Amino acid sequence: MSAHEGTVPAQRAHAAATTGSPGGRWAAWRPVAGADLRASIVVFLVALPLCAGVAVASGVPVELGLVTGIVGGILVGSLPGSSLQVSGPAAGLTVLVADIVGSQGLKALGAVVLLAGLLQIGLGVARLGRWFRAVSTAVVQGMLAGIGLTLVLGQVYLLADRPQEGNPVANVTGFPAALASLPGDPRALTALGVGVGSLLVLRVWKHAPARLRIVPGPLVAVLLATLVTVAAGLDVDRVEVQSLLSVVTPLTPASLEGLAPLAVLGAAVTVALIASAESMFSASAIDRMHTGPRTQYDKELVAQGVGNGVCGLLGALPMTAVIVRSSANVNSGAKTKASGVLHGVWLALFALAAPALLGLVPMAALAAVLVQAGWKLVAGIPFRRLWATSRSEVAITVATIVAILTLNLLEGVAVGLVLSLVKAAVQASSLRTRVREEAEEVHLEVSGSATFVRLPQLADTLEAVPADRPLTVHLAEPDKLDRACREALDTFVEQREARGAQVSVRTPDQDQEPEPEPEPEGHRA
Repeated sequence: MSAHEGTVPAQRAHAAATTGSPGGRWAAWRPVAGADLRASIVVFLVALPLCAGVAVASGVPVELGLVTGIVGGILVGSLPGSSLQVSGPAAGLTVLVADIVGSQGLKALGAVVLLAGLLQIGLGVARLGRWFRAVSTAVVQGMLAGIGLTLVLGQVYLLADRPQEGNPVANVTGFPAALASLPGDPRALTALGVGVGSLLVLRVWKHAPARLRIVPGPLVAVLLATLVTVAAGLDVDRVEVQSLLSVVTPLTPASLEGLAPLAVLGAAVTVALIASAESMFSASAIDRMHTGPRTQYDKELVAQGVGNGVCGLLGALPMTAVIVRSSANVNSGAKTKASGVLHGVWLALFALAAPALLGLVPMAALAAVLVQAGWKLVAGIPFRRLWATSRSEVAITVATIVAILTLNLLEGVAVGLVLSLVKAAVQASSLRTRVREEAEEVHLEVSGSATFVRLPQLADTLEAVPADRPLTVHLAEPDKLDRACREALDTFVEQREARGAQVSVRTPDQDQEPEPEPEPEGHRA
């Protein structure tokens, strides 16, 4: 066989691989396509109850949660960024959305989400995606735990078909009275039985055989609760369902009338920052779970912004990349972005073809799903390990949680950020001072770096310097003193000189003895 003839089989194989003939490119992709199809069904089953539950907890129609899931799957899933992340409505934003809807009305939601999406696009274009990973982990954990506790404290009332009292503090203080009134309310007891039963199913499902755990626990809990309540004819609150197209209210200039611009802007900035941070942290976590293409953070941030922009135009819920759906996607064997896109297609088909099925779902079952989701946000913080390694991190986390529960989400996160910046300033400062007394003179040695947080230490040292002898101040690293510390030192010197004391300030160059000049060649011995 000639060399030319020997290349024919290879050419045919190459042609088969590039034309889609049997054994070619499409055959090689079949296992991938099958894995993505299976994963998309699992993610759809996980997303369905969560989309509905997040919408209910946010105080908006259930269909708006499905719209956000559809946009997050089909649109955001098609854009470049992260290969296996799945986006949709997130439990982490329910508290903020409920506050927006409660204070400004549902019409403000579209404007807030659209503006948040535009901010995300701007941040991504400015290549700031990776900088969200620089936010202190203690603040992020405190934010998620604060949101989780707020969610639990509110949804625990809905387990018994009772309206929550209001903010987290009111929910806590009202809990004893709500418990005391349960025995006299058979309808509430029935709903509580459904809710507690759903929680038990969610708890024990992880111990079921592996082949059964292919079906997600939230779906099992909701299905069982629906079947029991329908079969037994139980009188409990159920999800209110409308036509998908009748619920979607596109954003128009008329819908912006009467809105407070500053309130809308503040809410949009908060949504953009929290959604972006949660998406970027989710991307980092998902990248550690698979060996496929890594996340392109700036492109992912733009994709999230585009998705939120579209959701805002449709008046739907804001979205983030959601760790629960994303991890289910990876664990189900997804290989490409097709799984996330397909899960959005299944959500769209369900919302258009069978929305009435949601009307059979008990509210107590959805509350149970959200109670578990909220508790996972709290339980995910490794307090014991943090306490052993960095107690300051624990303090920042706890302070952020308390501030969120007692104030609100935005102010709570701001408190955490301020505390983390103070901690960073303290760690960046390494001021060292020493007072050395001699018979005729006092020496003050100042070295290391110092920020404003070291000002009390410096002030205490300056006050302790004896005033009965001349003083020499040795500044080992004058460029490492910030303005506050340098002004304090300058003021001390000026006041001492004003009282007639002799003070000199020396830097390393001044402290060094001048080297003797070399003698001319002719004068050498």
